[in-house]
Amino acid sequence: MTPTLVRHTLSHAGSAPRVNLDARARDWSEIQERMLVPLYEAVYERLEVGPASRLLGLGCGSGLALLMAASRGAAITGVDSARPERLVLARARLLPDTWGTRARAATRIAERLPGDTAGTRTSAYTLVTAFEPIGCLAGDSEGLGEMLASATPLAERGAPVVLVGWGPPERCATSSVLRVATKLADPLRSAGSWRPALRDDLEEVAQRAGLKPDGSGRVACPFGYADPDSAVRGLLSTGLFDAAIAATDQEQVDKELREALHPYQRPDGTVWMPNVFRYLIARTP
Repeated sequence: MTPTLVRHTLSHAGSAPRVNLDARARDWSEIQERMLVPLYEAVYERLEVGPASRLLGLGCGSGLALLMAASRGAAITGVDSARPERLVLARARLLPDTWGTRARAATRIAERLPGDTAGTRTSAYTLVTAFEPIGCLAGDSEGLGEMLASATPLAERGAPVVLVGWGPPERCATSSVLRVATKLADPLRSAGSWRPALRDDLEEVAQRAGLKPDGSGRVACPFGYADPDSAVRGLLSTGLFDAAIAATDQEQVDKELREALHPYQRPDGTVWMPNVFRYLIARTP
């Protein structure tokens, strides 16, 4: 069972949803999504994203990374087939009436990849991003490989494709918290339980997609929260604990997650977990 299927099961199991996906999407947008802003900035700066850029964001979620690219003048397209509830927020964020007709025309938010740019060099994408980190859940690279196979024909020859993964566990304080997901989800180990990031995760995905690696980097992205309640809501919004919730219940996951967060709580009540994320730049054939 893939992580996407786990989310589907959670939202339709029994007579009522076990997880409020709309609330989860709001928590992602308001709390968790900003944790990767240093990563987005580093990638955009390195690739000189600007008015000449035509960016395709895979797994765009609620669209913060796209908004940052648009603020640099890039034309943006965001796709997320797994979480339509996040796309609602992305549309509200990126397609407001106040942007004006010209800005809206350069922005597309959809559940499926567009098919009208393939083979058209003047409108093909100059950059493809997949900012959702892999290398943390068992099997989390499988869906990404499928998306890349569909997306790369829409990009220019030699266009950069950015893949992102968790850094080594010893550099990511959050790894110790994510182990809660593995412990509780053991009966559903194949349904997206946590595993340590491996050194060549990103390169293996690029190779399977027919992409040529062309550089990489590491970026510090600490997870900082105002209090433990915010930390729990933010971490649950990632979906990394969905298998644990399905295997036990929400109350049990909340309890053990709070215990795991305790070492990272500061005297003022805030929660701070240093992390390092790695990105790979690969090129389309």
